[in-house]
Amino acid sequence: MDDLEFRRRLLADPSDSSQDMAEARNASIANRKLSDELQQLDSKLEQAMKVDVPDDLADRILFHQTGQPTSMSIKPRALVALAASVAFVFGLFIGQYNQGISTNNPPLEIAQIALEHVQAEAPFIDGIDESVTLSQVNAKLTPFGSSFNDIPGHIYYVNHCGFGDKNALHMVMDTPQGKVTVFIVPEPSPAMTPFTNQSMQGVVVPVSNASLIVVGEKGQDVSPVAKTLRNKLSWEI
Repeated sequence: MDDLEFRRRLLADPSDSSQDMAEARNASIANRKLSDELQQLDSKLEQAMKVDVPDDLADRILFHQTGQPTSMSIKPRALVALAASVAFVFGLFIGQYNQGISTNNPPLEIAQIALEHVQAEAPFIDGIDESVTLSQVNAKLTPFGSSFNDIPGHIYYVNHCGFGDKNALHMVMDTPQGKVTVFIVPEPSPAMTPFTNQSMQGVVVPVSNASLIVVGEKGQDVSPVAKTLRNKLSWEI
């Protein structure tokens, strides 16, 4: 299940406990956070809609059906106000969910996954220096049908990794701009797209039928690194 389908089903039913939804919910930090917050919102709305039913409600309804006047009525304006309030709360919630990452345009999903991946694996990779060679990197790139002609910088780490519902190349390297994390993901992107959050920033670059993603620290200009790596990357025809 992709992230779009997960969010569509979650918005339709925040309490959906089916197996595929449970797997998608645990696939990323963002999915778990969205699920928890939607369930909390759903619970608050449920509590807000709970109204004590008067003991004489049945008698009042029967009395109303006989054509007699009754003081119990719900004005259309009140219903509109209630609907507007619910829509406002929901819109506010969605805005808060999306403010963690900003990007000029899609692909938002792979940018978000890249940021989560770097953050989650930082404690395990920061101190690693495997002095990876170019041939080792290209061996990892073989399943993607690509290879680097050259990599201008020391390579600390390279491996395959799970990237959403795909597998990607995960590489950590040194550059003139500082240490960066590089992903090559077999998912096309429409254009070169910068993105950022509170502590990191990066760029998504289209390469053949895939995407090259470079992530660095906040304030680090990673665009030159991405352009250099893109020019060094070749693809099988």
